[in-house]
Amino acid sequence: MQEPEEKKIALELLETEQAYVNRLHLLDQVFYTELMKEAKTGKTVPEEVVKMIFSNISSIYQFHAEFFLPELRKRMEDWNSNPCIGDVIQKLAPFLKMYGEYVKNFDKAVELITAWSDKSPPFQELIADIQKRKVCANLTLQHHMLEPVQRIPRYELLLKDYVRKLPPQSPDRGGAEKALEMIFMVAKHSNAAIAEMERLQNLWVVYQRLGLEDDIVDPSNELIKEGPIQKVSTRNNSTSEKYLFLFNNMLLYCVPRVIQVGAEFQVHLRMDVEDMKVRELKDTEFPHTFLVSGKQRTLELQARSGEEMNAWIK
Repeated sequence: MQEPEEKKIALELLETEQAYVNRLHLLDQVFYTELMKEAKTGKTVPEEVVKMIFSNISSIYQFHAEFFLPELRKRMEDWNSNPCIGDVIQKLAPFLKMYGEYVKNFDKAVELITAWSDKSPPFQELIADIQKRKVCANLTLQHHMLEPVQRIPRYELLLKDYVRKLPPQSPDRGGAEKALEMIFMVAKHSNAAIAEMERLQNLWVVYQRLGLEDDIVDPSNELIKEGPIQKVSTRNNSTSEKYLFLFNNMLLYCVPRVIQVGAEFQVHLRMDVEDMKVRELKDTEFPHTFLVSGKQRTLELQARSGEEMNAWIK
C-alpha cells in the first residue's frame, strides 16, 4: 500500500531534521568546541573572536537535538494512531526567534573567519584540519554555517507542501495551518533582521565615504537618495559639479574630493529636511533645474535630465 502524500512529507521533515542536527553538532561540538579549546591556550585567536563567530549556535543546537528532533521522531513512530505534526511545529515556532541573532551575525562571522585566517596561521590550520575530516564532506566551515540561515525557509516550504497535500477532513488541518502561519511570521522576523543588518551596513559605507563626521554618524538615519548634481551659479552663469546625499532628516551638499585618501566627499553644507521647500525652476539657459530652500540657505541645482530632476524633487 502506498504511503499517503502528507506522511511522505512528514518523513522528509524528520530526515532533514536529523541531517540538520548532525550539521549543528559539527558546528557546535566540533568546530566551536575545538577552536575554543585552542583559543583558551592563547596561541591561535582570542576567545571573544570564537564566540563572535559562532554567535548563539549552542542554544540552537541544544534546542533541535534535545527537544524538536526527539518530539518529531516520537510523533512519526505513533503516526498510525496520531497522524499529526502541526502541534509539534507550533511548539517549535516561538523558539525559532533565536535564529534572528544568528542570521544577523552571519556576515560578520564570515568576515571574522577570513580576517583571522590571514592573521593567525594556527587558526587557519585548525579549521583546515577539521575540514579534512570525513564528517565535513569536503565542505568549508562557511558552507556549514550557512545551514541554519537556510533552515527556516526550508521548514516553510515543507510545511506549505504538507498543508497542500492534507486531505480536507484530516485531523491535522487546523493545527498544520496554524503552524504554517507561525513559521511564516518567524521567517518574516528573520528576513527583517537581515534587511536591518543590510541597511546598517550600507549606511556605514556612506558614512565612510563622508569621512565619518561624528555629528552625521547616526544608526537611525535612512539614506533616501544620493547622486551627482550641478550647482548653478547665477553670478557668473556657470555650473560646478557637486554631490548630494538625501537622508530622512537632512540633505548633505558635498564636494567630491580630488585626492581620494580616506573620505570620498567633503560635506560643504548640511540642510535640515524640516521646513525645506523644493520647486522646479523654468530656466531656459539651465534646463532641469530646481530650487532647494531651507533654514540654512537656498541652492539652485541642475540635474542631468528631466527624469532625474523629478526624482530629486519627489
